Amino acid sequence: MSEGGQNIVSEQVPLAEVAEALRATLPFAGTNFDDLAALGPVERVVAKAGAVLVEPWETVRSYWVVLEGDIRSERPEPDGSRTTVGTAREGEGFGETPLLLSKKHAPFVIQAVKDSVLVKFGEQDFWSLMACCPSARKVILANMAQRLQVYQVEALHREKLISLGTLAAGLMHELHNPGSAAKRASSQLRANLLRLQQLSLRSSREPKTPIQLECMRSLLEQTMGGCHAPAMSTLEQSDAEEAMAAWLAASGVDNAYTVAPALVGIGLRKEELSCAKDAFKRENLSDMLNWLEALVSSVSLVCTIEESITRISDLVMAVKKFAYDEKAPAKELDVHDSLQSTLTILGHKLRIKGIHVEKEFAASPSLIRTRGSSLSQVWTNLIDNALDASPSNAKVRIATWIEPAAEPESGPDWLAVGIEDHGAGIPADALPHIFEAFFTTKPQGSGTGLGLEIVHRIVTQKFGGTIEVQSVPGQTRFIVRLPLKAPADCGACVLPGR
Repeated sequence: MSEGGQNIVSEQVPLAEVAEALRATLPFAGTNFDDLAALGPVERVVAKAGAVLVEPWETVRSYWVVLEGDIRSERPEPDGSRTTVGTAREGEGFGETPLLLSKKHAPFVIQAVKDSVLVKFGEQDFWSLMACCPSARKVILANMAQRLQVYQVEALHREKLISLGTLAAGLMHELHNPGSAAKRASSQLRANLLRLQQLSLRSSREPKTPIQLECMRSLLEQTMGGCHAPAMSTLEQSDAEEAMAAWLAASGVDNAYTVAPALVGIGLRKEELSCAKDAFKRENLSDMLNWLEALVSSVSLVCTIEESITRISDLVMAVKKFAYDEKAPAKELDVHDSLQSTLTILGHKLRIKGIHVEKEFAASPSLIRTRGSSLSQVWTNLIDNALDASPSNAKVRIATWIEPAAEPESGPDWLAVGIEDHGAGIPADALPHIFEAFFTTKPQGSGTGLGLEIVHRIVTQKFGGTIEVQSVPGQTRFIVRLPLKAPADCGACVLPGR
């Protein structure tokens, strides 16, 4: 049989025909082939360099042994690149892991690196080999354990990178908006200061009377009193700006329709400007009110810069609370604060999907003692999963409460956290496996299947707590329970809360 324009040629041959070549490989070294009489013909495969033996997500139910050449397994990435996940060189076998774990598919491309010759055992022959040949069984099981260990380390690293990517993407957008606002305000402030200087120099040519100075002092007190006037509806603000602009234009003020919004925005009314109209000549009133508008705009821009920097500072503090040093000594941690920091970091994703978060923080006390960022990792995984499951413009509910111990002397009280979404729900047959490693209900290639396993491990092993999931179509709820006092076997992972 030939495939891919003679890139792969395979043929059925008796096992005895390839026995000598197999004896030189690790799985079959020292094997007595008389014990393998039950095996039927095997498939000898000749593959040219670059030939693809197995496509991603293709059914994989065979065990391969490399007689000559090199084989490489790669995982296709979303950007079109490939990541090498394993190799099999001359004398080595591969393909046992899907068979032993009852996996029908693997997300990998298996390809010949150079011209290669392989022996392919079907599923039935593989199980006969495992039953009849102890030496081969030992090598195959050792290979599987090693591959699983390497894959788990790589998958855990990948899961951390995914979490880091989520964090970085959220922070990029969260920091971009206030940063851009501060940059724009700084640029406008520079232009305003130049205009203020020009108007001040022009105004200084004529001495001011006591009445004029008193009017200017009064207006300055109002403009410097705060960043924002009391909020108005859109219609009220539009009417006020229109009335102010008409009054300014009638009073001979240049740029009346530019000056009016700034004066209304700081809370000034035309009645409060009457002192300026009375105190200044018509030809000087325009310069005075344009100077006032430049000053008002500058104050507003300073307020924008202050708000933007405060927002950036809040984000930095959220990240600090989210991921402080794992080597730091045990610290008291407010679970409500930890949840809020996670929501702050995921804020961009909330806004993209238009999701409203309903918070019911009723737990008191809400303090535990812990070290490191592992609890934030729990909230990030659970909330991020809830956002992924939720349709646009939906609601996610986060609640906390205290559950007393069943009996006062039987154990600690529990601080419970519920995270609820209104997505499609988790299939009933998947619920028993939801915390198993590598199990995922997400589409193929879009999840590692380790997020909830990591959450379960952190909650149960590091904190001595519990986690459960309740799911029906249209509603899924994860409940995390953390002991307010550390269990004896948990060491210093969670110390008594207040």
